[in-house]
Amino acid sequence: MERMTGHRMKDVRIRKGESMSVRSGTQGARFSAQNRMRALQTDIMNLILERRLSPGDPMPTEAELSEELGIGRNTLREALKVLQALGVVEIRHGFGMFVAPSNFDALADGLTFRGRLSLQGTGHEAMELVDIRQALETGLIGAAMAEMTSADHADLDELVTGMEVRAAAGKNFSDIDATFHSRLYSPLDNQVLAQLMDVFWQVYSEIQQAIGHSDTPLIDIASKHRAILDAIRTGDAVEAAHTLDVHFGGLRERIAGLHASEAQ
Repeated sequence: MERMTGHRMKDVRIRKGESMSVRSGTQGARFSAQNRMRALQTDIMNLILERRLSPGDPMPTEAELSEELGIGRNTLREALKVLQALGVVEIRHGFGMFVAPSNFDALADGLTFRGRLSLQGTGHEAMELVDIRQALETGLIGAAMAEMTSADHADLDELVTGMEVRAAAGKNFSDIDATFHSRLYSPLDNQVLAQLMDVFWQVYSEIQQAIGHSDTPLIDIASKHRAILDAIRTGDAVEAAHTLDVHFGGLRERIAGLHASEAQ
């Protein structure tokens, strides 16, 4: 085997160092470009705030934005595409750009992806997402109960009865389940909360589908919702929070069990 001389070894080290320097420079340029793009997106959002624009209001044209921000059209369009994906702006071809209405679709898609991706590993993020939804519901149930009327109780009872009827027939009632949880907090009249609840319901449903259907009989799931309603009707916020905890505990156990069985 040919032995490498001192000069050749030195040349190899130099070339290796040059290669690492080039890679480092490329990464630095990429991160710098990303930072500039984020800064531009922030500038556009600040412009919306400074002009006190509201959802649905028209935004300045591309030409006006390019001139005001001192950037080229192509760079501006890249930033606007990202802001559109984030639900900040809405681009209507042939009509112009507008401040987007409240939209949590991007958040739901991102969180659902993170949750399902984590199921390929430890499932830690999926568990955390379930924890967040559980904390939202159990933490706010007392405040929601304080605002409920007898009509709200009747609406919830109708939904639970619908679950029980479907369960007795062996039919899935996930649509009624979603409406029940949404209706629990509608007395708070908090639109952001309502949208967040929808987001976490979507995430929750996707995680359930990803790990497979529960072995719990449908009638038992319906009875858990009846227990939640019974606690609400008696005005026992502590018991209502507890029954919600029990309800969410099933999915948490299934996520934990999924990875426990894989580890064996």
